[in-house]
Amino acid sequence: MPINAAKLEATLQHFVANASNVQGAALVSPDGLTLAATLPGGMDDERVAAMSAAMLSLGERIGRELSRGQVERILVEGSNGYGILTSCTEDAVFLVLADASAKLGIINLEIKNVLADLQSQLTGVSQPLNV
Repeated sequence: MPINAAKLEATLQHFVANASNVQGAALVSPDGLTLAATLPGGMDDERVAAMSAAMLSLGERIGRELSRGQVERILVEGSNGYGILTSCTEDAVFLVLADASAKLGIINLEIKNVLADLQSQLTGVSQPLNV
């Protein structure tokens, strides 16, 4: 099934505009290619995608080494906010950038809601996949 990049972009734009305290979002391939992104000004899509792929690779290795199983989410917490990398499909991970005042429980719920839509767009399946 071909990917509709414009629809993915629209979904990300809607998510960023309507989710509380979210500053940006990107959908990237595990090898670091941007599928769609809505990022704050000054952020380079290609660099963000490459860093997301590096985070995913390192997180997966840590998950294996510490016997934590399949990595579902990687959280980076900094003084200016959060970077949350969530498994979407076998071919995509979802990065969300949220500001420091974000409530993680609410952000995680909003991520869960948009993931179902992104997964259906990427796979043609209307149910979330456990990847």
